Amino acid sequence: MSKRIDFVTSVKDLNDSDLKAKIQEDELRLKKLEFAHAITPLENPMSIRALRKDLARLKTFLRNKQIAAN
Repeated sequence: MSKRIDFVTSVKDLNDSDLKAKIQEDELRLKKLEFAHAITPLENPMSIRALRKDLARLKTFLRNKQIAAN
């Protein structure tokens, strides 16, 4: 649970453009990880799941921020 709290506190101060940039960066990193895992298995395949969850948290946070602005 503390990882989620740390994640939220680090994302709180970002503006919309920074959040979008971070989302794009993480999506690219996820694609690279999935590709690398398809070729040779990763040492820790759970990192893919953790990255997907972080990406979902970022998208949710951005959406909530957009809704609050309207």
